[in-house]
This record gives sequence, structure tokens and C-alpha cells, in this order.
Amino acid sequence: MAPTPTVSSQDDKPKVPASISDDNVSAAEGQFDVVGVNFDSRPEALQSLTREEVDLLNKKLVRKVDLVILPIIGLLYILNYIDRQNLAAAKLQGILEDLHLSTQQFATAVSILFVGYLPFQIPSNLLITKISRPGLYICTAALIWGAISAVTATVKNYQQLLAVRAILGIVEAVFFPGAIYYLSAWYTKTELGKRIAGLYIAQQVGNAFGGLFAAAILKLDGTHGIAGWQWLFIIEGSATVGVASICAFLMPEFPHNSRILSDAERALAVWRIESEAGAAEGTEKESVLRGFAQALSDPKLWLLIFCNLLSQAQGSIANYFPTIVASLGFNNTISLLLTAPPYVLAGFIYYGLMFYSDRKNTAYPLIVGCISLSIVLYVILLTTQNIGALYFAMVLLPFASVGPQLLMYKTISLHLARPISKRAVASALVNALGGTSNIWSSYLYYDSPRFYAAFGTLAGAAVLFAATITFYRWVVRRENKRLDSGDPEQIEKVKKGGVTDEMVQLGWRYEMY
Repeated sequence: MAPTPTVSSQDDKPKVPASISDDNVSAAEGQFDVVGVNFDSRPEALQSLTREEVDLLNKKLVRKVDLVILPIIGLLYILNYIDRQNLAAAKLQGILEDLHLSTQQFATAVSILFVGYLPFQIPSNLLITKISRPGLYICTAALIWGAISAVTATVKNYQQLLAVRAILGIVEAVFFPGAIYYLSAWYTKTELGKRIAGLYIAQQVGNAFGGLFAAAILKLDGTHGIAGWQWLFIIEGSATVGVASICAFLMPEFPHNSRILSDAERALAVWRIESEAGAAEGTEKESVLRGFAQALSDPKLWLLIFCNLLSQAQGSIANYFPTIVASLGFNNTISLLLTAPPYVLAGFIYYGLMFYSDRKNTAYPLIVGCISLSIVLYVILLTTQNIGALYFAMVLLPFASVGPQLLMYKTISLHLARPISKRAVASALVNALGGTSNIWSSYLYYDSPRFYAAFGTLAGAAVLFAATITFYRWVVRRENKRLDSGDPEQIEKVKKGGVTDEMVQLGWRYEMY
């Protein structure tokens, strides 16, 4: 393990802890340059390299990781979302009639996935911190959920559908929190936001092309005596199994044991993360149970969980988006096709949001901006019957309602960084407990075509979300002031929230707020 880095400037003067600047960003940390500022603390494998050579190696490393990890993670997430959302498309092609489902039973079939999905995220993310091959673990889960999705085509009644959906949720629990944790093990804070955006862009691609694929696949209705909705599960589930089988051989490990990196690249990959948080995967010996306990005792985590619960409630529109669009009066095929443009637009907006967040080292104004826009859109959906205005609101709503989630996960990875097991638990807890909103929100979409209960509830959730994230901003800014004070007693109060001695020495601050 490399020695604990100390922060020094180009002229080797001690670094003064940063204060919060006028734009609510911890300026010093936002400008933190791993290979520049901490060059003298580089590990032994890099001692023979000049500053320029290490800088070039850093750029080469990031390009290599981007080219290998991001396509695999992105493709798996596309398939993850297609497999999870294809029940919504199947509703338009007769699954309710074939399985004799009521509207209430269909809502239960949608929500029961989360009954398995949510609680299993926490043990899964605790496990992934101790697995040397996280890529194989994630890909194996993808292979299994693809097989389960394909099996959905064989269900004959409501009870069988519930059983398959519950098991699907358990297996899919591995992917999203595991992927967020996995990315945070490879990327620094100035890189992570855009990579999380890439993950959410993949989600939107899955949503957009899922509708297009569904429209095409459902044309097979009746072929070989198989209903269109059954073909949907068979084809999309089988595709996931095939892709996951290939990705299992390609997805790399953690930085400290990755076989795709040279010795120098491996040392640099670990050092980059250590230089920001004082430790990286494979270099910290904190027990899993202690990290779990520290996560539960941190009030910041519970604020973030509540924020994510409110945010994911708004994101529940994805489970019913084809139905919402169909309420405009179009036929099933046109409705599926019209679901694509909002998700394509959302993908571009997500990247823009996270590019700006990484560039300016900020999150709070972007979160509040998205929330404010979503409130306006809910008002439009509740107050007008004009088809053009309604579809306009539907086009903007996916990015406005879900956009804050990207910034929330970036916040979690940076604000709850240590110990490493705490970061893993925090990612899973925020997604698991926050995701419970997907269970109760599924029962809001019953009064078509206006969906007053759904949009009214989500508008209220948006207002409460804005108030809660503003309070969270006050909390972390107070913590930064305590760190800036230099008072040992005040700093000890901050350390109770997970900030370590190494992080204090690095001039670490809660940033972006």
C-alpha cells in the first residue's frame, strides 16, 4: 500500500483547509489534482516517472477503463431496464386478458418486484466489497435475471406471475447499487459524475428502445401459437443471457487486482482513490459489520435516504409511462413509439447535468432546478386537457423527475466515502429504502386518463424533496465550517460522521453544496 498522501502545493507550502466559496463549492477540493498536487507521495511503482509521464499515464488509464468498463456496465443496465420494464409493454398486448388480471393485480405484479429487489441490495453490496471478482459477480446475476425474465413467458396465472417477479427482483438487486459502488472504486470525484450519467443514459436507452423493440416484437403475436407478450419476454430475456455470458469474461476486477492493467497503471489506479479518501478497495481492513453500523448511525445517510425515496417516487412514472402516453388516445403501437423521444432527450440532459456538475463541482442548484421544473410539469398534467401540452410535459418529465437521482448517487459516493464498507452499505441503503416508494406509488396510477392521484402525490413529493435537500445542504455546510475552524473539538464532531484523520490531513470537505 502506498503511504498516506499529504497535500502540498506546487511550491511545497502546506495546504490550508478550504472554506466554502461564494458558489457553495469547496474550491480547493474541487480543483484537487491527484497527479499534480500529490506528486511527491506517489507509490514506488511510479517513482521513476516524471510528473509529465504520470499525467500521461493517468489519461491513458482513464481511457482504458472507460473503453472496457463503461460499455459493459451500460449494456447490462440497458438489458436490466428492458427486462424490468417489459411488463408495462406487455400490458398493452393482452397479458391482463390472458392471465385474467385486474388493474389492482397488475399493480401488485409491478410492485412485488421491489419487495425482492430492495432488501437484498444491502447484503449484496456488503458481499461485493469482499469479492475479488466483482465483474463476474455482477455478470452472473445478469445471466440469471435474463433466464428468469424469459421464464415469465410460461406463467399461466396471477400467482405464478407474482412468484416470477419476486424472484426477478431478488436477482436484479445485485446490479444497480453494485454498479454504483464498482464505479466509485475506479473513478475520482471529478470523473465519477459523468460515468454515473453514462449509467443513467443507458437506462434511458433501455426505456426508449425497450418501447421500440416491444412494438416490433409484439408484431409476432400469434406466431407458432405464442402470444406477443410471451415473445417479448422470451426474446429480451434470452438476449440478456447471451450478452451477460460474454461480459462475464471481459469485465475487470477492482483496481488493486485488475488483470487489464500494467503494474504502473494498477499502482496509479489505487493511488488516485487513496489520494482523495485516504483508502481504496483492497487497502482498508475495516470490518463489514463496523461499516454497516457506521452507516446506520450517520444522520446524513438518513436524510439522503429520504431524499431518494421522494426522488424515486417521481421516477415511478417509468413503470407506467406507456400507459400514461396511451391515455392521450393513441393506439398501442403509436403509444409505444411515442415513449422513445422523452427518454432519448433525457439521456442527453443527464450527460449535460453531470458534465456541468463535474466541471463546476456542484450539485445542489441542479437538483433544485430539476425539482422546480418537475413541479411545473405536474401542474400542467393536472390542469390541462390539451394533447400537445400534455405530451410536451411528458417529454420533459423523465429527465426532470429522475435527474436528481444521478446527483444523489454522486453525493453518496463522495460524502460517505469512508470506510469503504460504509460507502457500499450507504449506496445499497439509499437505493433500497428509497426504492420502497416504487411499491406504494404503483397503486397511484389508476384514474386514467388524468391520473390525478399520481401527479398530485408526486408534486407534493417534489416540494418535500426540495425542502429536505436544502436542509441537507445546511448540515454539510455546517460540517465544513467545523473543519475550517481548525478547532480540534469541532473537528472531532465531524469525524463522528465518518471523516477520518487522513481525510482531514488531505483538506477534505463536503463539496458540491
